[in-house]
Amino acid sequence: MKRTSLFYTLFIGAVFLGTTATAFAQQASSQPKRVDLGKTEYESNCASCHGLTGKGDGPMAGYVSPKIADLTTLAKKNNGILPVSAMYDIIVGEREVPGHGSRDMPVWGREYRIKAGEYYVDVPYDPEAYVRTHVLALIEYINRLQVK
Repeated sequence: MKRTSLFYTLFIGAVFLGTTATAFAQQASSQPKRVDLGKTEYESNCASCHGLTGKGDGPMAGYVSPKIADLTTLAKKNNGILPVSAMYDIIVGEREVPGHGSRDMPVWGREYRIKAGEYYVDVPYDPEAYVRTHVLALIEYINRLQVK
């Protein structure tokens, strides 16, 4: 009798654990994936020139002169500090890159303002906040690409 009772106890425990594990797995898979805005912006807007790894080796790099910047060494070239303000100004279009001649890189500030207008249409919004959010997320992602 004790053997049967032990068997049933183990069986019930196994069923409970299996059911619980299945429920957790279903719950985990039903939760939406977390969106990485910076990575999404980078892959959508920057990777074609700067490459997925940020080394300046994207598929369009051969068509742009001078050579595309290696974004992974920005902090290293600046005494270990990422030049956030300069990056922001360059991305938004408020600053030219010395020695680059004409500006081949798109003015993302203008592009983001257009996207915001298309998205919000008649709803009141702050276009500068939209631009700032996207550019800072992009800079934060580029920070993660930095070589140590």
